[in-house]
Formats: sequence, structure tokens, C-alpha cells
Amino acid sequence: MPALLDVRHLNISFPAQAPNPAALRAAGQPGAAVPTQTLPAVRDLSFSIAPGEVLGLVGESGSGKSITALAIMRLLPPQARVSGEIFFTQNGNAPRDLPTLDDDAMRQLRGSRIAMIFQEPMTALNPVMRVGDQIAEAVVAHNSISKSDAWQRAVDAMNDVAIPEAVRRARDYPHQLSGGMRQRIMIAMAIVNRPQLLIADEPTTALDVTIQAQILDLLAELRTKFGLAMLFISHDLAVVSQIADRVAVMYSGSLVELGERRDIFQAPAHPYTRGLLHAVPDLKTDRARPLQTIEGTVPALHHMPPGCAFEPRCEFRAPECMRALPALVEVAAGHWARCPVVNSQAS
Repeated sequence: MPALLDVRHLNISFPAQAPNPAALRAAGQPGAAVPTQTLPAVRDLSFSIAPGEVLGLVGESGSGKSITALAIMRLLPPQARVSGEIFFTQNGNAPRDLPTLDDDAMRQLRGSRIAMIFQEPMTALNPVMRVGDQIAEAVVAHNSISKSDAWQRAVDAMNDVAIPEAVRRARDYPHQLSGGMRQRIMIAMAIVNRPQLLIADEPTTALDVTIQAQILDLLAELRTKFGLAMLFISHDLAVVSQIADRVAVMYSGSLVELGERRDIFQAPAHPYTRGLLHAVPDLKTDRARPLQTIEGTVPALHHMPPGCAFEPRCEFRAPECMRALPALVEVAAGHWARCPVVNSQAS
């Protein structure tokens, strides 16, 4: 079966000025030309999602997860420099490379065949529009339908996401709803046009543990009910372990490991993935001892090393780690890692 979404060698960078003009003035060079610098946000990212599959995209803040989602949706700012291919297969037709589509063709896909749940529902929702109108607006944008029929579909979508008294709640404004309810509204808006692919960007981050569990259960139900494929973005390994079929781990804009959920959590290959899992406490953790940590810090974009970005923090680093970005190699069936040390052991 062909992949629903196939991302190949995606690179995203942003231009920046260096040094700061104020620094030039302070150095007595106010008229000096300011050189431009390219900041790499995503480097050589490749992954695919099959129809009905959930891929968990994991990484700490700044690793490039949300930037990747915005690139798929074609919502990056104009100054972003994007290369690579993002193929999407709509309803069994021939795959189309999203970056090459014109704006009208992309607008037809965005919100209908590919939908996204954004991180913070309070800022993503319009504070001066009733929530039912906001969902109905998404229906009208992609269908030749009357406003009354669009309103009814909005109410039906609210029922799909288990909002009680949906008819009454549809007339509420976002500030009248709890955080969990606002997140459900965002999900209703995403699924109202029955997309094939749902991108969920940190959908449980701002919620307490009980509401998190409810939202995860809801997404699992919607996946089964509508046959949704999902790109689930999170920094929380515990959350990803509950919902994902496969897991992709990102660090400083690069994919460092990709595999089935059990492979990632039971037999991690990349040193960064191992460090993340060892840092998570469980019921067997000795409370009298300090928690394990990964020494060092994530490199800044303007000081990104040419090789593996994790090399300065890695206890297994080898000289070749510094020279160039390591290749992503299959260390076991369906299990890939970007590490020269792991690659040499697997060969």
C-alpha cells in the first residue's frame, strides 16, 4: 500500500543577519555591510505515514517538530527556505508534491484532506466568534453548502468529540469554555471535513493529566471511526507510547531514530533516545538518588555543528560524528538510527 504522506529529505532554514547591526555600531563600524547567515531548522528529514497509521514525532522544544508540521501544511513564513519533497496521496490518486502545488490547489487540501490541531486552543480560536460559527466556517470554505447545513455539520462534529449539549455550546465564545472543551472544539474543527491526515501538534500539553487521558481516548476513537492517519507531535514520551504505532525521534532539526513503538521504547538504538528514556522516572526509580540527565545543552541554530548535533553531549562519540551528518541506517527490520557507532555495530 502506498504511503499517504511521504516526506523525503526535507530541509528548512531561515535567513538571519549576523552580527547584529547594533554590535557593528558598538564596534565603530556603523556602515559595514551586514552578512546574512542561514539558520538550519530542519536537516534531511525523511519519514512516511501509511493510511490509518499514527506516527509519533518526539523531541524537545526547538527540535523542529512544529516547523515540520507547518511545512506540510504550507504555513511557513515567506522567508523560510524549503527544499525536499512532501508527497501526499489523495483518495488513492497519484501522489502530489505539496511544495510544488499552486496556492489554490493547496487551499483545497488544507483543512479538507489534511487538517491540523494547533498547540494552544485559546490563541488558535477567534475570541470574538462563537465556536459553532468557527467550525461552520471550515465547512463552508470547502463545500458548496448552505449556512444552516454548515451549522448542523458543526454541531454534529461537536457531538463527535463528545461535547455535551452541543447545540447550546455551539453558541458559546472560546472564553466561556474550559481548556479541555476548547481543545475538543479544535479537534471538531479539524475533523468536520473528514480529512485523511490529521496533524496533532502537542494537543495535550496545556491540559491536566485527567483531561489529557480523555483527549487521547477521543483521538483513538476518531481514528477508528473515520480511518484517520495521524502525525502526533509531542515532547512527552509517555503520551506518545499510548497512541503511536511508530515513533520518530528528532534532535536539533534532524531525525535521529525511527521505528516501531516497541523498538523505540524497548530497544532504543540512538544515544539520544536512550538518554531520554533513562531520564524518565518510574515506580522503580530510587527516590534517594538524583534523576539521570543528559549532560550539556542543545546547540544554538547559529552554532550548529556540521556533523551530528548530539555529538558534543554523547558519551559514545567517534571522530566521524564531527565531520558530516551521519546517514540514517536500518539497524534492524523497520528500525532506523542516525549514528555512526550504531551503524558500525549493525554492519
